[in-house]
Amino acid sequence: MKLVYFAWVRERVGLADEIVTPPPGTGTVAELVRWLKTRGEGYELAFENEAIVRAAIDHTHAKPAASIAGAREIAFFPPMTGG
Repeated sequence: MKLVYFAWVRERVGLADEIVTPPPGTGTVAELVRWLKTRGEGYELAFENEAIVRAAIDHTHAKPAASIAGAREIAFFPPMTGG
């Protein structure tokens, strides 16, 4: 699946996007984030406060418990404010 990173998540990870194959048993956004944090310091920094990083699965906002089965793209981004 393709992972896309935005704003300071991208800066900390050091990549705009990447193709990954999560290990077997990785079935939710939260499990994916926990696995990503094992991939290095940049990922640890990007996801150190998992509660504030938002995710979208195939362009639809998703909660941490959302299934990633069949996802083509998962995007991660910080909370946004508008005005």
